[in-house]
Amino acid sequence: MSTIQKAKGFKKSKPGTYLSIGTTLFGAVSVAKQAKKARREGDKLQLIDAVVSAAAIATGVALLVRELRRLGEDDILADD
Repeated sequence: MSTIQKAKGFKKSKPGTYLSIGTTLFGAVSVAKQAKKARREGDKLQLIDAVVSAAAIATGVALLVRELRRLGEDDILADD
């Protein structure tokens, strides 16, 4: 199995999904900083950008959690 095939398999695994959730949530830190700076400066356009980015992060995490649940349903050992 090539390295690329292993990497593609990892992306669809539970650890890969947890890693994706973590990196997505890490993006929330920069969005929070952006929102704080925008409020401090009174920049409404930057604040709107931060809110839209936060919504995208929330949606991404929700999709990853759904994928994680689907992976749990496919687990053979979970049926015991």
